[in-house]
Amino acid sequence: MSLKLSELQVAPGAVHEHFRKGIGLGTGNGKRAGRGQKGAGARSGGGHKAGFTGGQLPLYRAFPKRGFTSLKHDRVVAIVNLSQLSAKFADNAEIAFADLVEARLIKAGSDAVKILGKGTLTVKNLTVKADAFSASAKKAIEDLGGKAIIDHGYGETAE
Repeated sequence: MSLKLSELQVAPGAVHEHFRKGIGLGTGNGKRAGRGQKGAGARSGGGHKAGFTGGQLPLYRAFPKRGFTSLKHDRVVAIVNLSQLSAKFADNAEIAFADLVEARLIKAGSDAVKILGKGTLTVKNLTVKADAFSASAKKAIEDLGGKAIIDHGYGETAE
């Protein structure tokens, strides 16, 4: 099929008829054109800026602005349960952050990983490196001959 310039058509629904607001009562948006009766909102160039409360003290001025809030402390901590480790890894596995991302248990954009003790661990001799462990998770890993190593990803590790 060849396309000719004389056969080109506009896609259906792409062109709309121009709508003139305020032209007649039968148009569905006539007379006052959706601007109500009189007042600043009915005038051209009228209206108020966001946050205007009719002359009352606006909320952004009424509340005190004191102190300092730093966004650098907002960390995304990914949670992994013991049952998830059992489902994805085999015996004698060494599990680090990259392994959890590869197994799709956490997202790569996470700042930290915490292992929680929900579910039962069926895999033996796991070596798990994470930023934090719950007490029950650490006990469950060590009871099956594994190691729970706290690793903050800075190169140094603490057992």
